[in-house]
Amino acid sequence: MRRYPALLLTLLLASFAHANDGPASSPSKPIKQASAKEDGASEKKDTKKSSKDKEKDTKDAAAKEALQADELAAKIAERLAVLRKDKEREEAPKARPVVRSYAPPVVKKAEPKKEAEHGTAAIVAAMGGHGALHWGYQGEGSPLNWGKMNPSNAKCDNGDRQSPIDIRDGIKVDLDPINFDYKLSGFNVIDNGHTIQVNVAAGNFITVMGRSYELMQFHFHKPSEERINGKSFEMVVHLVHKDADGKLAVVAVLIERGKAHALVQLVWNNLPLEKNEAVSALSAMDLSNILPLKRGYYTYMGSLTTPPCSEGVLWMVMKEPIELSAEQIGIFHRLYPMNARPVQKSFGRMIKESS
Repeated sequence: MRRYPALLLTLLLASFAHANDGPASSPSKPIKQASAKEDGASEKKDTKKSSKDKEKDTKDAAAKEALQADELAAKIAERLAVLRKDKEREEAPKARPVVRSYAPPVVKKAEPKKEAEHGTAAIVAAMGGHGALHWGYQGEGSPLNWGKMNPSNAKCDNGDRQSPIDIRDGIKVDLDPINFDYKLSGFNVIDNGHTIQVNVAAGNFITVMGRSYELMQFHFHKPSEERINGKSFEMVVHLVHKDADGKLAVVAVLIERGKAHALVQLVWNNLPLEKNEAVSALSAMDLSNILPLKRGYYTYMGSLTTPPCSEGVLWMVMKEPIELSAEQIGIFHRLYPMNARPVQKSFGRMIKESS
């Protein structure tokens, strides 16, 4: 680009030089001879005319020269402007092409309209599906709705071997005694949001009907879930056992109001301050102290009394209750005033009792 100004300066100087050069002298016309008088007058007249013509020619030449200079300057300015734009265009950074990603539009399939859901089903759906609504004993989570909360709880609604039941018309027979092999054991206490549960150390067993079951935990209900000939009790403790095949056997010990119970007081002494946080006791407990002195019992096949209400559970309900003081019952009542499932239909189940 540096060669453009030098070229323009050369053109400018050449134009000025051309403007200053006069036109070439044209050949003179033949002069008519005249007399001396005419020559003198003519000479004076020509002298005056010549001086005027020269003056006029000088002015015309100057005007023409100025006009040519203005035109040239305008052309030079115009050319310089064009060259400047070209230079700026060359020096300007080239714009990068804009790349736009393209994704095909997502077409959502129309879903069939569903009828509006009501009650427990609507709450479960709104909270995200299975098990979203926590089961309990009152309101939307009450036993009447357990079967609707989760497909795995179907037995809660349609099972025919459900627990608890009102134990009536048992067949008195010479039942095999329950062999309790309970010992001094460590334990922890947890408030699981449904009851107070005591988890015990391994090594505590029962043997009944030729099968051995290990004690896993025990927990409390208020009032008692079982009824005996229509009678309900203050509370009940359920001792949950499991055999090597995973089958369950539950021993139920009914509770009446009466004297304070040392083992239950040991449990209350270790109540956790927060739910679902187990408290390990510093002392051990003799689990045989939770049992009544007399070991007669009722037995029938039933289910868990909490979701998922699984059936195939062997139930043994001790005929003799144990006692808790009013204060001890009151402590549990403050935590769980009612956590008992209603009695279920027996559907003609066989019920046997110790004679």
